Amino acid sequence: MKNSFNRRSFVKTSAIAAGAGIFIQDELKAKAYIDGDDAIKIGLIGCGGRGTGAITQALKSGQNVKLVAMADAFRDNLDKCYKQITNPEYKDWSSDKADNLNDRIDVPEEHMFDGFDGYKKVIELCDIVILTTPPGFRPIHFEAAVNAGKHIFTEKPMAVDAPGIRRVLKAAETARRKKLNVVVGLQRHYQKIYTEWIDAIHNGAIGDIVTSRVYWNSAGVWVRERQEGQTEMEYQMRNWYYFNWLCGDHITEQHIHNLDVSNWAKQAYPVRAMGMGGREVRDGLDHGEIFDHHFIEYEYADGSRMFSQCRHIEGCASRVSEAFHGTNGTAPKPGVLKTMSGHSIMNYDDENDPNPYQYEHDLLFEAIANGEYKYDDADNGAYATMTAILGRMATYSGKIVEWDDALNSEIDLSPKTYAWDANPPVMPDANGRYRIAVPGQTKTV
Repeated sequence: MKNSFNRRSFVKTSAIAAGAGIFIQDELKAKAYIDGDDAIKIGLIGCGGRGTGAITQALKSGQNVKLVAMADAFRDNLDKCYKQITNPEYKDWSSDKADNLNDRIDVPEEHMFDGFDGYKKVIELCDIVILTTPPGFRPIHFEAAVNAGKHIFTEKPMAVDAPGIRRVLKAAETARRKKLNVVVGLQRHYQKIYTEWIDAIHNGAIGDIVTSRVYWNSAGVWVRERQEGQTEMEYQMRNWYYFNWLCGDHITEQHIHNLDVSNWAKQAYPVRAMGMGGREVRDGLDHGEIFDHHFIEYEYADGSRMFSQCRHIEGCASRVSEAFHGTNGTAPKPGVLKTMSGHSIMNYDDENDPNPYQYEHDLLFEAIANGEYKYDDADNGAYATMTAILGRMATYSGKIVEWDDALNSEIDLSPKTYAWDANPPVMPDANGRYRIAVPGQTKTV
């Protein structure tokens, strides 16, 4: 895990995976079904809102699939998820159509696991695992699933710190050797308006990209207040979005989507970053340790720049999008391309396109059902995550941070012990407040 990683080796590996590995078809030696049933056995690890959505989409993939095991740190999350998906009137958040899933669900009580170690038991029982816990657990769960020879759908981000990224990359190498399909929930890669748009950019429609602009500016997400009787570990796990060891800050958890699109369009990853950020509005006791705004200037090896904004403040201008400026034209928003003089090159209408959240599951389960090895998203998921972590390092420290230094950082955010009575990596002071990064003082590499 201490081997030196650098950007050049990342780009080379990514190019090989994108150009050669993803579409190789082969018999899946890891495809092992249980008890003579030819259904593809699914295990769900992480039963919150995203887990509920992801398992619903997996069960609606059109293949012979069956949910056989579930795990979550909290039993009430698991029970809520199970109740929703077994309700014949349940409508997935990405669809307005109810679908009775009960004939695809077979999870007896003995296959329902709570606590920190339940993931191990789920992995034993399935052919493919769906990983939708808070991202601080992703390297642990991803590595375990790969070592057990399971196909994987995993939500982004892939980690919250550089040691976690290196752990994912090492496991990704093993996944390729075992020909395990891995799809990462950066669903824009499975969204036609984006694939058509990026293909046109790669084919030179606006020339060479000189500037990227990417945004995730919104009012923010839920807050879960501290409840009487909770241990500090339980409180932080419930309110996980606001603690870096679990979430990585909203630049990592949400803005990763937009950063990933810039890297995709550039076919590259940044070499350094500098930026600024802080907490101006979302500064309550339950807002943990994360910033409420970040602004980063990323630099690519060719000298081009990506300007990145993400904000969680109510009442401000909202924008979640990407834009590019090229030597011969512009791409002002997804699906739109223009010449320098403003003439339209592309104005893509995505009204009838498939839902990308569903489509990524359709493709993944079709490959598994056909015994094909087609999807190898893990490296790019790790690179996109590292781009976000690099930005967080820059805003927290106020320094110019080099990619290679960031990637090789030994700062590990994970707890020493995973137990309900153990102390998390960050603890509140006597007033219930957590230490916040101070630019110019905080060490991030």
